[in-house]
Amino acid sequence: MLARPFAARVPGFLLWGAMAALSAGCASRPEAPIIESPGGGAAAATTAARLDAVLPADALLLGEEHTAAAHQQIEQQVVALLAARGLLAALALEMADAGVSTAALKPSATELQARQALKWDDKGWPWKAYGPAVMTAVRAGVPVVGANLPRPQMAGSMADRKLDILLSGPALKAQQQRIRIGHCNLLPESQITPMTRIQIAKDITMANMLSQAVLPGKVVVLLTGAGHADRNLGVPQHLPSDVKARAVHLRAGDASENEAADAFDSVWPTPAEPEVDNCAGLRKQFAPAPMPDQH
Repeated sequence: MLARPFAARVPGFLLWGAMAALSAGCASRPEAPIIESPGGGAAAATTAARLDAVLPADALLLGEEHTAAAHQQIEQQVVALLAARGLLAALALEMADAGVSTAALKPSATELQARQALKWDDKGWPWKAYGPAVMTAVRAGVPVVGANLPRPQMAGSMADRKLDILLSGPALKAQQQRIRIGHCNLLPESQITPMTRIQIAKDITMANMLSQAVLPGKVVVLLTGAGHADRNLGVPQHLPSDVKARAVHLRAGDASENEAADAFDSVWPTPAEPEVDNCAGLRKQFAPAPMPDQH
């Protein structure tokens, strides 16, 4: 994930009821909560149609913009739809480190228990935004697993030269340029290569977690930033060839001029987000220290 602030907007409220599809010949399947989102049934129907267009798949990568509440609403709807159909193998998260899981929890587990199981960092990833998708999977009896590179492994990744050869030359340069832009062109050039290695290591870790969670006839869903879902640069580059993956870009507003046409299997547009100066915090962080008073 590139350095960006996170929105604290709440994506609706949960209705703890059975989905209609569960009542037809699926009495033994756990119930999944449904989110009530702007647009109501029309919004869910749109998501269902979009989902049907990208299935079947072993792995579905939902590449969001972390500040877009509409994207987290769509993610919850996708999780609920797959759970209702009995197709959800697992929910994998960039928002939690690899090695944590809700697999030991019962469907009746509380949100606190889920957060503890995932060692949730609410400062980095607001639970208000991602809790609905997580709890939808938990209520459906489906494991939620962390998929991100654990922080203690980052230092080693920064020094790992082997990561430099895992992307083609042009793809590596493109990834490095994304690191520059994502950090508002404020990173010292000496940090570009180490930070790119971390990005690649994150993609590898997520790919490994997806591969481990794949189940025949079902779909493992990854919630992550759009950069990680990019077919040319991100997680799909590191998945085994026998894993059928579909990458979706949840895109707020118009397309970026820098986005390759083949970067995603599908683009699900949402309304543009309000303009925010994402670089303000970084400018303060990298601002030169004031000169001492000479008087």
